[in-house]
Amino acid sequence: MKHEPYGLYEKYVKRPLDCFLSVIAFIMLSPLMLMLAVLVRIKLGSPVFFVQERPGKNEKIFKLYKFRTMTDAKDDNGDLLPDTARLTPFGRVLRMTSLDELPELLNIIKGDMAIIGPRPLLTEYLPYYTETERHRHDVRPGLSGLAQVNGRNFMPWDQRLAYDIQYVKKIKFLSDMKILFQTVLKVIKRADVAADTAAADEGYLNQIRSKGRKN
Repeated sequence: MKHEPYGLYEKYVKRPLDCFLSVIAFIMLSPLMLMLAVLVRIKLGSPVFFVQERPGKNEKIFKLYKFRTMTDAKDDNGDLLPDTARLTPFGRVLRMTSLDELPELLNIIKGDMAIIGPRPLLTEYLPYYTETERHRHDVRPGLSGLAQVNGRNFMPWDQRLAYDIQYVKKIKFLSDMKILFQTVLKVIKRADVAADTAAADEGYLNQIRSKGRKN
């Protein structure tokens, strides 16, 4: 079923407002982002950005930009070491403060993302959503969302995805502003933030649901 915007805000205001606010934020934060880029280059090497394909609106694949937080350390066989071994103290700080996500402002300006919406997850998860959960891709993914201010990685996948669907069904200006305000508070308090997400949540969605299908 085709997604119908809930109201005038979602249909006419949300995207222009997202673009305007993101451009202003990008200009104001550009000195900080430049400093972080230099530090990442010095401490972690090149490339400065972590780029990964993610599904966006209507499951269209786009390239997500973040500051790099891990090294390219490899074992004797030339394989990358586990994430926990490659995550440096500097990278951990970037994740805990959410500074690694600042480059996503570019994704918002480009139209890949919104300020508020369901977080863009891995492309590997696409075959494992239920028909209802697939509707999380009816709208642009967000820098933050309803699930992120209600526990982030510290909740089961079913509940996390249910929050995404709840958001998509009724997108309102006041709700977006509330989520944005709560996000800022959580970043300041460093609440519900895990540098090692694998240690925080129940695992990868595709692995969990593939096991369920076998059982």
